[in-house]
Amino acid sequence: MALKRIILEMGHGNDMHGGDYTKAALRAVQDAIHHSSLPFLRTLKVEPASMQIEVTIGVQRPDKVDGAQVAASLPHGQVKVNVVKGGLDVIDEERGGASVIATAAIAVRLDLEKHLDHSA
Repeated sequence: MALKRIILEMGHGNDMHGGDYTKAALRAVQDAIHHSSLPFLRTLKVEPASMQIEVTIGVQRPDKVDGAQVAASLPHGQVKVNVVKGGLDVIDEERGGASVIATAAIAVRLDLEKHLDHSA
């Protein structure tokens, strides 16, 4: 099976007051997937569950992101989540704490050979 990346979407999200890295990551994923439409699924008769989806989340504290929650937020596919150092924490010195900004990159891969009609 030769998987080819067919989509790469980016998004960002934040938790302005709670300092919740998972919440910011979930918002970043939702931002990214709301930029996409996948009409090729019907055109090529692709079963959505067969998509291989790799989500990369960037936050300042990767250990604070619940990857299982992030994976569960995707509506289709076989999801793998990687959390890396990135994003941004904006420190609020007046009230303490930080606003957390997360970035997300979502790559979708398919075995195109399996779905393309080569009889043309």
